[in-house]
Amino acid sequence: MGAAAELLWYIQRLTWIDVLDIFLVAFILFWFLYLLRGTRAVPLLRGVLFLVIAITLLSSVIQLRAFGWLARNILPALLVAIPVVFQPELRRALERLGRAGTLLGRGSGRYANLQQTIAAIAEACRMLADRRYGALIVLELETGLQEFIDSGVQLDALVTPELLVTVFDPHTTLHDGAVIVRNGRAVAAACVLPLSSAFLADRQLGLRHRAAIGVTEESDAVAVVVSEARGTISIAHNGRMIRNLEANRLEGVLHAFFQPALERAWPRWSARLQRGAQPQPREREQ
Repeated sequence: MGAAAELLWYIQRLTWIDVLDIFLVAFILFWFLYLLRGTRAVPLLRGVLFLVIAITLLSSVIQLRAFGWLARNILPALLVAIPVVFQPELRRALERLGRAGTLLGRGSGRYANLQQTIAAIAEACRMLADRRYGALIVLELETGLQEFIDSGVQLDALVTPELLVTVFDPHTTLHDGAVIVRNGRAVAAACVLPLSSAFLADRQLGLRHRAAIGVTEESDAVAVVVSEARGTISIAHNGRMIRNLEANRLEGVLHAFFQPALERAWPRWSARLQRGAQPQPREREQ
């Protein structure tokens, strides 16, 4: 009863400013954890939390003077190390915060041609895999890739299967590098991307695959890779790669990755109105 009475005492003295304060702290923590969801930072965050809890319990329950001194000096260092460890995720969060349109919701302008672009990339990858042409296609999302775009040759062309097959033809000068797609247009080709240091022991990953993983480690982009040696298709996102995709599955996987963007482009109530306006198919007569 003592704990319940104490809790009731605190609740009775809460003001609307205290409630707002608690809500803001909870929202910031939720937003940070939401950004880390599905990334490589989740195991690191678990390790940091486990270490902080273990140090706190050991220093408070068991009176260890030397260990308590070490804990008091390590915890500030951990707080300084967190921005370094989670630098890609924090940078992505700040970029999203700096784009007011992301928080307020974007219209259909940015993703109007997204479905057409996905279909064109899927068809191009099927043709490239059949011809054993190596390819690397990066689709920009919220995180800007301008620094990588500036390293290539400017195109600003509509994404079509014919364009991508021509660019990645080994006899052309633009085939060595990545094509970056923004808002349904191939903005640049022969772009230089950072190489990932992960999976160094995997002999099956060439430079294209490491570049695809590298650019997705530093941004929220989606990278599609066609292997020149094996004719297989892979997709990289958030520093992870799905390998050996069949060409007919590629479009479905891309739609799954871009489903949040499609929902922002076409709100659910608008989709329901469009479905309601369409004539329903008649039942076939027996």
